[in-house]
Amino acid sequence: MDDPGALEIERIRQEYARRAREIPAGFYDSNRSENQFLHAGAARACARLLREEGAFPLNRAQILDVGCGQGHWLLEFLMWGATVSRLHGIDLLPERIVQARERLAGAELLSGDARTLPWPDSAFDLAAQFTVFSSILDAAVRQQIAREMLRVLRPGGRILWYDMRRSNPARPVRGIGRKEIRQLFPGCRFRFENATLAPPLARLVAPHSWAAAFALESLPFAKTHLAAVITRGGN
Repeated sequence: MDDPGALEIERIRQEYARRAREIPAGFYDSNRSENQFLHAGAARACARLLREEGAFPLNRAQILDVGCGQGHWLLEFLMWGATVSRLHGIDLLPERIVQARERLAGAELLSGDARTLPWPDSAFDLAAQFTVFSSILDAAVRQQIAREMLRVLRPGGRILWYDMRRSNPARPVRGIGRKEIRQLFPGCRFRFENATLAPPLARLVAPHSWAAAFALESLPFAKTHLAAVITRGGN
């Protein structure tokens, strides 16, 4: 095959289709207490890192979300002060882009393969990815997407990373640690933070007590994700 990475892209499509068939309806709905807890923790860590790196305000920033899905995190950027006409997203699944466009009129939202992003060099101040890379099992595809994210980022621009740092043996998910992130984005400056109570624990505890969930989340070994701000061209 001329494009070996296409096999991985098709595997990802099939995996999302399987999950859509098998995961109960409403499992990830934002109105569920456990999902609110998980998202709030991720948003808190990401916003704190961006603030520490001097990324705010976002009102004039050109922002790209790679793997934007239905636009959940693009809506979060709006809450953080971004301008809708400066929001851009791409997702592998066209049906997700249809839903995102219903939520985010005025944003540029495209369906496509992130190995070849349809934007010019240095187009963005901030490029983000949320649990995309852990879904990619092929190392070459991860490297291709990382290179594309750097290509479309202006010098001094930032990548906001939020993903699993531990693999999930029950799912085709591969955790990515700090060493590999540094290898994916050479020549950059990094700020990391461990984040997020293990989702199975959060789903068990948070519906009954956020205080108990916060207490568990304070334990270093209970955090399963890694948030990072990656600055292009840093020392």
